Amino acid sequence: MWCFAKVNGKLAEIYFEKKRGKNEIYGHFYAKKSEYETEEEQKWIEEDTEKFNFLFKNNKYIDLNIQN
Repeated sequence: MWCFAKVNGKLAEIYFEKKRGKNEIYGHFYAKKSEYETEEEQKWIEEDTEKFNFLFKNNKYIDLNIQN
């Protein structure tokens, strides 16, 4: 599965699988908002980036939306 997210402050598509009841991210790539032209894609970008914000450091993803 995939969705849009902010990774290191940039728009990205992240790819993940559900394992043992948790989502495990296994990759991402940076994208430009201008590459997505339809209204539906623009809506997905807005909705997903509000919910998903990650830091990718040392080959690990850190969810910045989780309160520590």
